[in-house]
Amino acid sequence: MSSEAKWYVVHTYSGYENKVAATIEKTVENRKLHDLIYEVTVPTEIVEEIKDGARKQVERKVFPSYVLVKMVMTDESWYIVRNTRGVTGFLGSKSDPVPLTEEEVLALGVEKHEVVVDYEVGDSVKIIDGALEDFIATVDEIELEKNKIRVIVSMFGRETSVELEPDQVELVKE
Repeated sequence: MSSEAKWYVVHTYSGYENKVAATIEKTVENRKLHDLIYEVTVPTEIVEEIKDGARKQVERKVFPSYVLVKMVMTDESWYIVRNTRGVTGFLGSKSDPVPLTEEEVLALGVEKHEVVVDYEVGDSVKIIDGALEDFIATVDEIELEKNKIRVIVSMFGRETSVELEPDQVELVKE
């Protein structure tokens, strides 16, 4: 099986998400399986509810009945998670769990990737990925927390604003 840790989606009984996560974490601690199961999380969000005329902030599960587990898929790790009380199975076929793709992990916000750029507003950059590959542009705006930058590209004698991801450009060395 895979020797690289990936995120897997585990289906649980409704309302058992936190209990399942805690049980898996405790099993990892007791059996010293940190090299197989790295992280267990129940994605939540803070929402504002108005009840009886009063506003209050409530933590709500983003995916009820699901727990996300970052693990190296082996027979042992599969067995431990699958046989945890409250777990009904993995997302995917019964014997072959399907890991989340890198894009899905980023979209869920489960892992935060620190992006460090070596350019700043006003610098000339070369677009290295996408439809405008090999174009030279000027950085107009950088929003790393939103994982986007805006550059100005000169096409057909007109300047056009284009939104890209920070890793789609590189600084032009002079």
